[in-house]
Amino acid sequence: MSTAGGNGGRIRASGIGKRYGIVASRDRAVQFNTLAEWLVTLVRGRARPEMLWALRDVSFEIGAGEIVGIIGHNGAGKSTLFRIISLITEPTEGEMEIVGRVGSLLDVGVGFHPELSGRENVYLNGAILGMPRAEITRKFDEIVSFAGTEAFLDTPVKHYSTGMYMRLAFAVAAHLDPEILIVDEVLAVGDAAFQQKCLGKMGDVAKQGRTVLFVSHNLGAVRSLCTRGLVLAGGALQFDGPVEDAIARYLSSAADRGAQDGEVSFGPGGLAFADMAVLSVRLCNAAGDVRNVKLPVRLR
Repeated sequence: MSTAGGNGGRIRASGIGKRYGIVASRDRAVQFNTLAEWLVTLVRGRARPEMLWALRDVSFEIGAGEIVGIIGHNGAGKSTLFRIISLITEPTEGEMEIVGRVGSLLDVGVGFHPELSGRENVYLNGAILGMPRAEITRKFDEIVSFAGTEAFLDTPVKHYSTGMYMRLAFAVAAHLDPEILIVDEVLAVGDAAFQQKCLGKMGDVAKQGRTVLFVSHNLGAVRSLCTRGLVLAGGALQFDGPVEDAIARYLSSAADRGAQDGEVSFGPGGLAFADMAVLSVRLCNAAGDVRNVKLPVRLR
């Protein structure tokens, strides 16, 4: 893995793979990352170790100013990829070249100390992102205003709600001018107004020539924000192209997956259930009478 400075964020992944050790016990699967953990498990004889590839042979290039959505089912490898790009973890194989400073928001409260106040954590998190204190001070009021946490600045963040935590963390990451902004499911918390502020801010970051990587199960947000999409499935890069085509590929794979599992799923062509197709739907009241109700719903 290599990094370099520059005016715009650029990423090049070549054959990236990440392997984890998994302990499969009778009741659960336990991940381990060190040789010591593996040896202790073997000595105790509790389970047999297995190796799991969270990512395998993933290659792509992202240029400055691109807004790229990364979508896939749970367990597809999205968060693992983001952790590699964020320099939190090293790939097992392949090379990741990153040009520019990375600001990432992957988990609620990462980089925050629960005993410190919101004010102190803004400076702490900014320092972790590599920003000088003078720059943090210059942007402090803007960060706090965006997060809407002015009344709780001197309260330890361990007393914050999840939404407050995430709003402040996003505000810090987005306002300290990273060349690459990585956002993982930030829209899962907060009200609609704040979610819209987040989308607007990410768009502003990209207009300044910076790069945004955005992962979300909210396909509407991905469609409105991104112009390009990467689809991950089973740790492999399944598709890389225009965002509309990426969403269609994801929905198609979701329909296929649901059919295999015997579950209902939505995808191109409508509603699928195993080897059957839904041809019509009737809505009835408690007496069984058909009701004519216009629904604001589309099946894609």
